[in-house]
Amino acid sequence: MKLKDQGSLLLLAGCLILPLLVGFIGSIFTLSSIPSWYVTLNKPWFTPPNWLFGPAWTILYLLMGFSLWLVIRNGISGSGVRLAVTVFSAQLIVNLIWSLVFFGLRSMIGGLISVIVLLLLIIATILAFHRVSKKAAYLLVPYFCWTCFATALNLMIILLN
Repeated sequence: MKLKDQGSLLLLAGCLILPLLVGFIGSIFTLSSIPSWYVTLNKPWFTPPNWLFGPAWTILYLLMGFSLWLVIRNGISGSGVRLAVTVFSAQLIVNLIWSLVFFGLRSMIGGLISVIVLLLLIIATILAFHRVSKKAAYLLVPYFCWTCFATALNLMIILLN
């Protein structure tokens, strides 16, 4: 294996680990609140079973990481790449903040505000990634769709409680 190939594999590993790490940190707030608080909430009919969230988010975090790798694998020197990585980083931080606010602080309204900000940042990330790699942008579409669903779920929980 060439040195460049090894570097690319290390970069890919780092890009995959980063969102998974954010998801793991977020799960610390989530897992402790599910049996004590979340189960007591009235939820809409379209709420998926709790076991589905972990696998769904894991897949989405892996798609995010692979998408990030597609954007930065040829270098970060271009302004389009730097902007894309900056916006990606911002949405990843807000993704973590949502878990902290909704589950950690048990704030449904704060969660709704942060998930709306997250949606806007995901759109900005998709647009920024599209300028660098169309494939990278398309890989974020499931994340956007799932976050739209999470937003509707968050809103309905507020309305039902």
